Amino acid sequence: MKSKVNYGVLLINLGTPKAPTAPEVRKFLRDFLSDPRVVDLNPLLWKPILNAVILTIRPPKVAKVYQQVWMDEGSPLMVYSQRLKQKVAGALIEQNVPVELAMTYGEPSIEDGVTKLRQAGAEKILVLPMYPQFSSTTTAAAYDKLMSVLKNNPHWPSLHLIHDYADHPLYIKALANSISKQWDEQGEKRHLVFSYHGIPKRYVQNGDPYAKRCEATSQAVAELLQLEDEDWTHVYQSRFGREEWLKPYADATIKSLPDMGVKKINVISPAFAADCIETLEEIKLELGDEFKDHGGKEFDYIPALNDGDDHLALYLALIEANTRQWQTIG
Repeated sequence: MKSKVNYGVLLINLGTPKAPTAPEVRKFLRDFLSDPRVVDLNPLLWKPILNAVILTIRPPKVAKVYQQVWMDEGSPLMVYSQRLKQKVAGALIEQNVPVELAMTYGEPSIEDGVTKLRQAGAEKILVLPMYPQFSSTTTAAAYDKLMSVLKNNPHWPSLHLIHDYADHPLYIKALANSISKQWDEQGEKRHLVFSYHGIPKRYVQNGDPYAKRCEATSQAVAELLQLEDEDWTHVYQSRFGREEWLKPYADATIKSLPDMGVKKINVISPAFAADCIETLEEIKLELGDEFKDHGGKEFDYIPALNDGDDHLALYLALIEANTRQWQTIG
């Protein structure tokens, strides 16, 4: 007989369009870019630009990009997130711990995830955002949505919210193992580029710890791999709009490396728990082409941790460490 359900686990990732079509991309972008955590401009100024310009011009272009990376099972971010969720759930089945995956934007929604956990009997919920480095634009946005879902509920579950795991030893070890595996497969070590999703510099100046958390990850991995300063580079990708974002910029830096004598590189993007449009298209294809167009010889992207064994071990360790207070109390 299985034990009584004591707690449940809610994994949260960003979200993705349902299909690689302009209408579905438009729906997703409207939800995503309407969040004041993501774009904090005055709504009176931002909403006309969003609706009249961005949601008119970008969806067809972004849909074509999604079509390049779409998998048979669906969007890469959803496919890899679901696979990892299933492995986590399988590992916890003997403990009778239900696990659900939710997306901050789109489906499955956070409301659906919470509802399913409550229906399974969970009166306590561990919330694990799939963002290794905390940012107000990602982790806090997910928590905003969670609290919005619960605000009209007269009976709240007990909650434990994981902040991030940017420097967790198992996370650092997983990244280092992934890099070492790539080097073994290609038969050589190369200059290593850590590329993180960027945010406006203003957000960090206003207190967002994201840049420091990204730097902590890069530094810890470099130390574990015993890299010298000249062996690795830390950059930020995916900037949008005219204001200054976190620097150094990935595209400008990667274009400059061949002139500095760095002709072969590997790129890893530790900000993403699962591969998605930003890693598979922007890094693997766009940045790869730009590097070679500017004199680079070899460019290989190191995949996200996705549903790998090291990633599973990390998540199980995070769950175990953050639910000890519930494991001995009925």
